[in-house]
Amino acid sequence: MPLYEYINDDSEKSCGICRRGFELHRPLSRPPLEVCPLCKGKVKKLITQVNTPKITKPLSVSDAKSAGFTILEKRDQGVYEKL
Repeated sequence: MPLYEYINDDSEKSCGICRRGFELHRPLSRPPLEVCPLCKGKVKKLITQVNTPKITKPLSVSDAKSAGFTILEKRDQGVYEKL
């Protein structure tokens, strides 16, 4: 479920929560939130940066082992050897 951020621009018609902004988990199938759940003030959805992993180099066998993965190498048909 994606995480959306909402904020209220009107400081006179907002509570402390929507004035500072809040995050909310909502399914993709539901429309964006239009009012604050607490004060019923009008809110807008913020466009935020997406966090994606960045791999700068290919992972080596030693990197994978140090991360806790088990490395298997195919030796014959249906036969794998643990490295």
